[in-house]
Amino acid sequence: MAAVIERVDRLEEALQDFITNVGIEFNKLYNSQMRAEAEMHAFRDEMGTFKDEVRQQNRDMNRQWGEISNKLGTMVEDLVSPSLPRIIEAKLRETVLDLMPRRKRRLADGRVREFDAVAVTANLVCLNSTKATLRSADVDRFVEDIAAFREFFPEYDVLPLVGILASLAVDGSVLNYAEKQGYLVLAVGDELMEIKNRSDFEPKRW
Repeated sequence: MAAVIERVDRLEEALQDFITNVGIEFNKLYNSQMRAEAEMHAFRDEMGTFKDEVRQQNRDMNRQWGEISNKLGTMVEDLVSPSLPRIIEAKLRETVLDLMPRRKRRLADGRVREFDAVAVTANLVCLNSTKATLRSADVDRFVEDIAAFREFFPEYDVLPLVGILASLAVDGSVLNYAEKQGYLVLAVGDELMEIKNRSDFEPKRW
């Protein structure tokens, strides 16, 4: 009987040691996992901050480039025109087949008109007007540009026209007004120019 009791005692002692060791190892594993999760969260936070900093640097660089281009009078060629194919494909789901910055034409009666940029797809013609500072008056005058374009380039009459206004930066009230008139609005962003309209905005077809 004494031998049985001794064996039970040893078994209980061994079991207690096992439980203690398991507990120690579990705590080590738990603490290691918690440290790893904390490090991962810190890494994600650092990456998020880094991405924000890079995005802001891109915006600042593009804005500085835009200001230089504006002073040189080459904003259309440097910023707007290179961005149009990307923007038109992303927003309007159309591939630009012909891109013409500074499109100019003289009529038989001697009148001359130049348009900042024209992009043509299989189903649309996109007319751009670029201003260093976009104002409500520029939005109002754009409808005259559209009418003039139809007169100077009648070969595109078969295509609906989308109006695209572009600037270095756009005031919120002007953006809202331009949207009400049905225009896409671009300004300096992460990738040269970016759309400033609401994501669900659909431009008017003229």
